[in-house]
Amino acid sequence: MQDLLNVILPVFLVIGYGYLAAWKGWFSPAGVDGLMVFTQKFAIPVLLFRAISRLDLGQNFDLALLLSFYGGALAGFLLGLLGARFLFKRPWPDSVAIGFIGLFSNSLLLGLPITERAYGADALGANYAIIAIHSPFCYGIGITAMEIARARESGSGIGETALKVLKAMLANALILGIIAGFVVNLGGLPVPEVVASAVDLISRAALPAALFGLGGVLLRYRPEGDLRTILFIVAVSLFLHPAITWGIGQAFDLPRPAFRSAVLTAAMAPGINAYVFANIYGVAKRVAASAVLIGTAATILTAWLWLHILP
Repeated sequence: MQDLLNVILPVFLVIGYGYLAAWKGWFSPAGVDGLMVFTQKFAIPVLLFRAISRLDLGQNFDLALLLSFYGGALAGFLLGLLGARFLFKRPWPDSVAIGFIGLFSNSLLLGLPITERAYGADALGANYAIIAIHSPFCYGIGITAMEIARARESGSGIGETALKVLKAMLANALILGIIAGFVVNLGGLPVPEVVASAVDLISRAALPAALFGLGGVLLRYRPEGDLRTILFIVAVSLFLHPAITWGIGQAFDLPRPAFRSAVLTAAMAPGINAYVFANIYGVAKRVAASAVLIGTAATILTAWLWLHILP
C-alpha cells in the first residue's frame, strides 16, 4: 500500500490535475495541444538528448536487458495483431494498429517517473537504454508492418515502402533527440556549460508538463464500442508484456536494477503514440484511444501489483 501512496499516486495525481483542468475548462483544448507539442517535439527530445549524451553506454546497454524488454514488446505486438485479425475479424491495417498498442508501452511519461519514485534517479540507466531505441524499434516495426499491409492493397513495391519507413522515422523529434545524444556521447563532443545549463532547465520541465498535458489529452478519449477488443489489447499490454519480460530477464539472470526497470517499464499502459500511430493511418482510432485511457487508469493498480512482486 505504501508503494501505491508514495510512488504511483503522485504521478497519477498530476495526470488527474490535467484531466480536471481540461474538463472544467480551466485549460483550453488549444492549450493542451500546445503543451503536448512543447513536450513531445521539444522538451522530451531535449531530455533524451541529455540522458543519452551522459549515459555510460558500456554499462547500461546490456543485450540481455534489451532482449528481455523487446522480446516482450514484440510478443505483445504479434499477439495483438493476430488476435485482432483472427479473434475479432479486423482488417489487416486495423490489426497492425491494434498490435502497435500492445507494442508501445508508455516508457517515458509513466515508466520514468514511476521507476524514479520507486528506486531513485540512479536506477534510471536501464530505463534510458530501453527508451533510446524504443521509438526507433516500435515505429520501425509498426510502420513496416502497416506499409506491407497497405502495399498488399495498393501494389506498392518494397523500395517505396522502405523509403516511407525511413522518412517517417527521421521526421520523429524523439528519434532526432536520441540520435543527437548518441553523436555527442560516442564522439566525445564537449557541451558548453551555458548550453548544458539550458538543456537541464528544459529537461526538468519535460515530465511534469507532459504528465499534466497527458491528463488533458485523455479527456478526449472516451471509451465507446469495441469493448472486447479494447480489454484484450489492454490485458496484453499490462500483463503479457511484463510477464514475458520477467521470464526472459530471469533466464538471462539480469542484474536486479536492470530487471526491475525492464519489467516495470513493460508493465506501463499503452502510450499516446499508440493513438498517434492509429490516427496517422486512419484505422482503429477508437480502439487505440480507449485502450490508452483504460490502460492508463488501470496502471494505477497494475503498477502497484508489479512493484509488490518485483524483487
